[in-house]
Amino acid sequence: MKYIFILSTILLLFISCGSDTKQTVEDLVASGELEQIRAKKSELDIEQEEIKVQLKQLEEKIKELDPLERIPPITTLTVKEGVFNHYLELQGNVNTKQNLVIFPEYSGILTRVYVKEGQGVNKGQLLAKIDDGGLSQQLAQVQIQADLAKTTFERQERLWKQKIGSEIQFLQAKSTYEAQQKAVSQIQKQISKTMVRAPFSGTIDDVITEQGSVVAPGQSQLFRIVNLNNMYIETDVPEHHLTTVTKGKLVEVNFPILGKTINAKVRQAGNFINPANRTFKVEIEVPNKDKSIKPNLTAKLKINDYTNDKALLVLQSIISENAEGQQYVYTITDKNENTAKAKRVIVTTGKTQGDYIEVLSGLTNGNEIINEGARSVKDGQEVKILSEK
Repeated sequence: MKYIFILSTILLLFISCGSDTKQTVEDLVASGELEQIRAKKSELDIEQEEIKVQLKQLEEKIKELDPLERIPPITTLTVKEGVFNHYLELQGNVNTKQNLVIFPEYSGILTRVYVKEGQGVNKGQLLAKIDDGGLSQQLAQVQIQADLAKTTFERQERLWKQKIGSEIQFLQAKSTYEAQQKAVSQIQKQISKTMVRAPFSGTIDDVITEQGSVVAPGQSQLFRIVNLNNMYIETDVPEHHLTTVTKGKLVEVNFPILGKTINAKVRQAGNFINPANRTFKVEIEVPNKDKSIKPNLTAKLKINDYTNDKALLVLQSIISENAEGQQYVYTITDKNENTAKAKRVIVTTGKTQGDYIEVLSGLTNGNEIINEGARSVKDGQEVKILSEK
């Protein structure tokens, strides 16, 4: 009780002095004497600093004499089971298997271009026409010869069935007819190569060669056609995730440029490990109804490679490590109202996500562990609980 009496006496003196000081200050303020006011302020500043020092001394002595004041204060939290999802963060690029530059199959002048940039086209639609260099006239002539050969063959076939004429005549007529048919088919195929058609449904992204230009197979780029419906993201995954990143895994896809995030799934996981960088390919299907996602767009990926429905999670900042490299936390035992004892528990940890880490062993559901103040306690030390979570 002695320290309480001392503290009360000082406080009474401070209040008493405060009353006199207040009166004096009011008189000085009323007088308007600047120098006296400044002098009084300096005097009070010195007194204030002296009182602060005295109060600090008293507080230190109180902590020394009072057993409860020597107990370190802590806060606690209760470990509870919860769902823990771990994500592998990677970066990928958007691709489509239907992004194609169309080349001609025939040499000649590009006589007609039937489409323009941005136009939607269907599979098989005529995009352009190349001058056939007289193939149409050749086809007409060969077709006449084929028609004659057909008539001759049909007549010879009727005679042969009636046992009129020789077999060799029948076979020659048949051979001539078949040869003419093949000649017609060959020229028709060549003429079909002068007609440039869409290999799949999509959008003409670029008309590269203008009408009237001379084009050649494998050299002249005519159009770029893109289908934005069947988009996917391709990324390289380190080989040690081979068993955890598999087909069907959930993926959170973020497009920073678009400010857009969508949920998707892994549609294919590669079976080949690249020996150069020890990775395997993964494809993630991307829905693109509004056509806002474009080929070669960069995407940030969070692939769910691990899930535990009954995980014990604690803040990483709570976990300490001893000289042997073992990780530990402090739990509380012998709890009595707002006091308890600290107990050091060795734990084994797993994956991390953000500020939290999974505890695999050492703790059980419902354990109460020390949160704030964990760095200042020792094993078996009595602690004072300020708050619980």
